[in-house]
Amino acid sequence: MNNSLLDLLRNGGYILYARHGEATIGEDQPNLSFQYCYTQRNLSEMGKRQAAYYGEVLRHLQIPVSYPILSSHFCRAVMTAQLAFGRANVRIDPFWNAIYNLRRNISASEKERILDDLRSKLEMIPPQGTNQVIIAHSFPRGVGLERISDMGTVIVKPLGQGNGFEIVARLSLEDLTNLSRQ
Repeated sequence: MNNSLLDLLRNGGYILYARHGEATIGEDQPNLSFQYCYTQRNLSEMGKRQAAYYGEVLRHLQIPVSYPILSSHFCRAVMTAQLAFGRANVRIDPFWNAIYNLRRNISASEKERILDDLRSKLEMIPPQGTNQVIIAHSFPRGVGLERISDMGTVIVKPLGQGNGFEIVARLSLEDLTNLSRQ
């Protein structure tokens, strides 16, 4: 990675797909409800700091983002997006919940439908001069964008509807922080 990646991001045209910040230990409850955060794993104190820092880093690096920031319904993703970019700048998109479901025991046809929809969303070019940020979940190994660390970001170059996309980089929060030093 070198400054050219930072230059590319500053010019816009990319999707920054980030996993939410570190969550608490445990499992989401079987009666999980998006209205009740206590039924879900939530951001740990470290995850809250990671989320706020993520937004600070993007601003410091002068990487332009388009609003709204997209998030899954899960409280840990919504809170990550809000801490990074402000409550008013976040929109929940139910599609991103489906990424979480890829880890579950779902049919092959349902998995393929989710991955087809993912490809379609990752082909959409953001508004001129900006980057789209999505805060959601990691993927199972070998599926979609693969495994992503807490607050890790996959930089995606959309090639337009029906033309696919390219994965340009996979950055940890530390990698992202170091972009300006390279």
